[in-house]
Amino acid sequence: MLLQLHVKNLALIKEAELDFGDGFHVLTGETGAGKSLLLGSVNLALGAKASADLIRKGADFALAELIFSVDSDEVREALAEMEVTLEEDDTLILQRRLQGSRSTCRINGETVPATRLREIAELMIDIHGQHEHQSLLKKSNHRRVLDQFAGEEMKALLARLSEAFAKYSADLQALESEDTDERSREREISLIKYEINEIESAALVPGEDESLEAECRRMANSQRIMEALGQASGLLGAGGYGSGDGAQDRVGRALRELNCVAEYDDGIADIAAALADIESMLTDANHALDGAMSSMSFDQEEFFNAQKRLDLINTLKTKYGRTIEDILAYMDEQSEKLMKYEDYDVYLEKLRRSLDESEKAVKSLCGEVSTLRQSAAAAFSKKMQEALQGLNFERVGFEARVTDSGRITKDGSDDVEFVISMNPGEPLKSLSEVASGGELSRIMLAIRTVGAADTIGTLIFDEIDAGISGRTATQVARKLSLLSRGRQVICITHLPQIAAFGDHHYRIEKGFTEDSTTTTIEKLEDGQRVEELTRLLGDTASAVDTAKELLGAARDYKAQ
Repeated sequence: MLLQLHVKNLALIKEAELDFGDGFHVLTGETGAGKSLLLGSVNLALGAKASADLIRKGADFALAELIFSVDSDEVREALAEMEVTLEEDDTLILQRRLQGSRSTCRINGETVPATRLREIAELMIDIHGQHEHQSLLKKSNHRRVLDQFAGEEMKALLARLSEAFAKYSADLQALESEDTDERSREREISLIKYEINEIESAALVPGEDESLEAECRRMANSQRIMEALGQASGLLGAGGYGSGDGAQDRVGRALRELNCVAEYDDGIADIAAALADIESMLTDANHALDGAMSSMSFDQEEFFNAQKRLDLINTLKTKYGRTIEDILAYMDEQSEKLMKYEDYDVYLEKLRRSLDESEKAVKSLCGEVSTLRQSAAAAFSKKMQEALQGLNFERVGFEARVTDSGRITKDGSDDVEFVISMNPGEPLKSLSEVASGGELSRIMLAIRTVGAADTIGTLIFDEIDAGISGRTATQVARKLSLLSRGRQVICITHLPQIAAFGDHHYRIEKGFTEDSTTTTIEKLEDGQRVEELTRLLGDTASAVDTAKELLGAARDYKAQ
């Protein structure tokens, strides 16, 4: 749902901020006041083409910002796939800033390309009446609308089809990847056998490379290690190293001196005890050094063999994997491949049987889906015919056309297209060929109200009242009000019958000073709404009473 629109320095708009809520929002104003400009600012924030001409005269930049609240798990998942992170309060902020010839797009403060804004726009908002963001104009979406109309039975059937199609695709890919002639296969067998033999001959043991590396490091530095051990032993031991006065000897003499006087002072006794501990530790350290020196040896042949073994392991790593475990896993994979190639005809026959079975399963499910779609299409077409007639399309023809595409996909083998005839005798045409923006918006309204639901939380209708009045306008208003009970609806209108049904009413006005023109937007309260409807009705003597009647009738209808 759209929470807020903020516009600054965009053409005639100096700065405007609109807060939106649940339900039905209407925007009215004089012709040329800036209603289309407001819609243009929404489009701008959603990634539409932009030019420096849109920047208000005298300003350095223009800004359009939309704040959405996201409460649909499906939309959250889609945004997550796009690596878009919501704010802590589950809001999504789309911003577009124009400065000179530069255009900067941001999502929750992070700079993104305009294409990403357009991708997200298709999840959040649908605009009818212009030729951008009209998801239902796209033939690719007609199947989705019809399938949603078909309900839970179709949803379950498509889930089964998607699973079966994944198995079919995997089988097909597996068979296509085995397009190998006999000579190539023989070469592959020879190579695999060589690789397996090379790895098996090495008799690898997991972890031995690390042990060998440690042993080689020790033997390569054995002379330096022996020298260090000797020096450390001399410096710590009795007799010292070089000076004939080692640390253990010095500590022993100091301890003996203190023991002679310890009986006269308890403090000296404590010091003597500490020195006794140190002497004991030095003795243990000297014993450990003696043991390390006696066990230290260097065997040139042993060193050579260890290096040779390590070189072999590293050579295998460059060929088959980063670790010994990787090398052994590769050997297992090659062993399985060898079994396949040595009995290749049997393997291929197994693949063909699996593909044949999965293809039959997919085609069977496609048939079930197509049958259900045909049935749903008939019911959908009938309801659409009735809905369109209630929107002043008295002689309209509508059909949800389901045809065989000749292709198998995870969504079935059907092409679905909505076609319409505006006048008797005219052929049914694609929705994209309907020229009138007002007619197109009413067709979209009918599709929405028939029951084809989706995850889009905000719908904007512009020019939906073109060419209608009276009873038809009231019918359109009622359908918009009904539609707004399940999602947010925003409508730009000049008809009082539609404006009266709004849960929220905004007036767009153009103001003038000596050197500038400014468009302002104001949310209307009850008394102001009467004034605005009176203006829309023509400002006649009876218009005030009619405006009040329209508002009262709208309240009564919405209370039902």
